[in-house]
Amino acid sequence: MIIEVIGTKLNDVKEAELYGANRVELCQSMSEDGLTPSYGLIKSAVESVNIPINVMVRPHDDSFVYDSDDLKVMCEDIRMIKKIGANGIVIGPLTKEGTIDEAALQALLNEADGLEVTFHRAFDFVKDQQEALATILKYKQVTTILTAGGNGPATEFVSNLAEFVEQTKDTHLTIMPGHGLRVDGLAEFYQVVKPNALHFGTGVRVGHTFANGMSEEKLSRIRELLM
Repeated sequence: MIIEVIGTKLNDVKEAELYGANRVELCQSMSEDGLTPSYGLIKSAVESVNIPINVMVRPHDDSFVYDSDDLKVMCEDIRMIKKIGANGIVIGPLTKEGTIDEAALQALLNEADGLEVTFHRAFDFVKDQQEALATILKYKQVTTILTAGGNGPATEFVSNLAEFVEQTKDTHLTIMPGHGLRVDGLAEFYQVVKPNALHFGTGVRVGHTFANGMSEEKLSRIRELLM
């Protein structure tokens, strides 16, 4: 079981490792659902801990649709992320029609050779998730989809998530439920969905806000519930 947590500052990353998280999704500006962090933060995070750091590559919060200028910036970010030594990237290009933008995805994957790749919650904003899943399955570089199973908290889409996990169990792809997960109700959620990875944001913070640090108590309780 992989427990991934969102880190928005260096102290988050250090506490994530200290309190037992397996991986960090590093990003900034969570009020905009996460943007690419600074190179300084990426470098400091990679140098400070031994757990994997996967970095959000999202240049703006306008949408998940990217033009040629956006892709130029994103490709440069990926080159720097690779040079700094992070474990992976977190991406999610869509078309204006609400499908996976395969041309943009391939361009980003070409730069990401050697990095682990997660397709983020842009997956929850496509017009047809089954179609999107079939598309992503064609790309072996993408090893994880972060999804709530729909446009809302993951606890509202348990049946969708369980179906996605079942559909991908014999593939290269891991479905990682996330968005709105809390300690309360987690055991029941886990028993139904049966994922191999879970993603937490405010649910592992002191006081459920990104402004506060990680909660050792909550992370310890999560590990106990998933054993």
